[in-house]
Amino acid sequence: MSLRQLLQPDWLLERTLAEVPLQQLLERGIAALVLDVDRTLLPRRQATLPENCRHWLEEARRQLPIHLLSNNPSRQRISAVAAEIGVPFTTSAGKPRRAALRRVLQQFQLPHRQVALIGDRLFTDVIAGNRLGLYTVLVKPIDPLGQPCQRDRLQKLELHLAKWLGTTLG
Repeated sequence: MSLRQLLQPDWLLERTLAEVPLQQLLERGIAALVLDVDRTLLPRRQATLPENCRHWLEEARRQLPIHLLSNNPSRQRISAVAAEIGVPFTTSAGKPRRAALRRVLQQFQLPHRQVALIGDRLFTDVIAGNRLGLYTVLVKPIDPLGQPCQRDRLQKLELHLAKWLGTTLG
């Protein structure tokens, strides 16, 4: 798989996780979710879910198994979020490396294309998911109020580099 293919999310949304249409994921055959944490579920340096994210997660959890997969080494912070919504989690995942994600996929026991990895980073989340054949969704990072970050330089840089490398990002 080329770098261009690895950087191409299956679904590029100009929205935050809380605005992802859950029904559309279900219609695409998604049967489980792997979610990034930092800036996908939680703003930087916060340990409390924004209200809109919590509501989305509660609805999603009623319909799908969910696993939080974070590169963040703070077991205390990530476990607090996972406990709040009652889902398993992995810290220090090392995305885009595949080892931690493979362990999560073994727990789901589903075909990889039925698992969606949702995150805000091309060079960690999307590459990790694409390397294992997951359905990848790129969302906007969130601010402390759970709204899209207005000045997210990192995602903008990643999108620019991916376009330069030949991806067909919107």
